[in-house]
Amino acid sequence: MLEAVKLEVVDLHKRFGPVVAVDGVSFAVSRGEILVLLGPSGCGKTTILRLIAGLETPDRGDVRIGGRSVLGLPPERRDVGLLFQNYALFPHMSVAGNVAYGLRFKRVPRRERVRRVRELLELVGLTGYERRKPHELSHGQKQRVALARALAPGPEVLLLDEPLSALDAALRTELRWELRRILKEQHITSVYVTHDQEEGFTLSDRIAVMRDGRIEQQGHPEELYFSPRTPFVATFLGKANLWPGTLRRGDGGAWVDVAGAHMPADAGDLPDGSAVYVLLRPEDIAVGEGEFEAEVERVEFHGDRWEVRARFRSHPLVVFAPGRVSPGGVIRFGLKRRPLVLERRS
Repeated sequence: MLEAVKLEVVDLHKRFGPVVAVDGVSFAVSRGEILVLLGPSGCGKTTILRLIAGLETPDRGDVRIGGRSVLGLPPERRDVGLLFQNYALFPHMSVAGNVAYGLRFKRVPRRERVRRVRELLELVGLTGYERRKPHELSHGQKQRVALARALAPGPEVLLLDEPLSALDAALRTELRWELRRILKEQHITSVYVTHDQEEGFTLSDRIAVMRDGRIEQQGHPEELYFSPRTPFVATFLGKANLWPGTLRRGDGGAWVDVAGAHMPADAGDLPDGSAVYVLLRPEDIAVGEGEFEAEVERVEFHGDRWEVRARFRSHPLVVFAPGRVSPGGVIRFGLKRRPLVLERRS
C-alpha cells in the first residue's frame, strides 16, 4: 500500500494565448514514489512541472505539497527541487560549492554544509571531486553534481525534466539505474518528465501517458503496456500491431474479423458487431508457424533478433524473427495469445 500522498495536482489548466497546454490534469504522488509523465513533445509535460515549481501560474486548479496548497508561494518557498537536462551548474564554483549553494541560501551552518556535501557526493559517486570545476567534468559527472545540488536542501518533491536526454545512449542507460537507486534510497517523491518509453519503464513506479495537454492513462508500467485503454497508449508504449476489425460473437466465443481473417480475442462486454481494434505486440506473435501469412517488406538486424516489417492483408505488421528472412518473401505466423480488443471510436 502506498504511503501518504506528498504531492497532489488537482484539475490544472493552463493556456498560452490560443494554445491549451494543460487541460484538466490531476494526479497524486505518494511519499518516495516516482511518477513519470510520458508523452510526445508539446503534450504539456514540462508545463506541468513549471506549474508545480511556481515558474508558471495555472489558469485554474491547485497544487498541494504535504496537504497544503502552494499556489501563491514563490518557487523558493515551495520546497521543490529541480533537475534539468542542461545541468545549470555555476561555472565559477567548485563541485562542492555548487552542491552547497542551496544550503547556503537556507543559512545552514558551515559544519553541517560540509557534512551534507560530503554525504551527497558519496551518494552520487563523486567523492574526491570536491574542488573540481564544471569544465573539468564529463557530461555524466556534471549531471551527478546537478542531482546532488537538487537533493542538498532536502526538498519535499523533486522535479526532473528530461535530465538524461543530452547524454549518449550508453551513459543514459547507466545513469537511469543509478538515478532510480538514489531516489528510492533517499525516499524522494519525484515527478520525472520524458518522451523516452524505455526510460519511463525503467525509472517509474507509475506512468502517466500524456497527449494534447491531458493524461490519456496512468498506472503501473506493466498495466499500461499489456492493458492500454486507448489506441494512442497502445502505440506510444512500445511496438504494436493495431488493426481495425469487427467483433463477432457466437457459440465458440468472441473473435474479430480482420479483413476476412478470424482472430479469437478477449473482448470484454463489447456487443456483437462493434467496430474495434485488435492489439498484438510483436512478442505475442510466433513467426514460422500458424495459419496466417504476410509479405515481408523490410528487415532490420538488432543484434539479438531480426525485426521484420511486413504486410498482412493490407495492414502493417511488425514481428521479431529468430533468423534472417528476405524482403519480398512470405512468412507464416500464429498467435501466442489472444489479442487485446480496444473499442474503435470515431
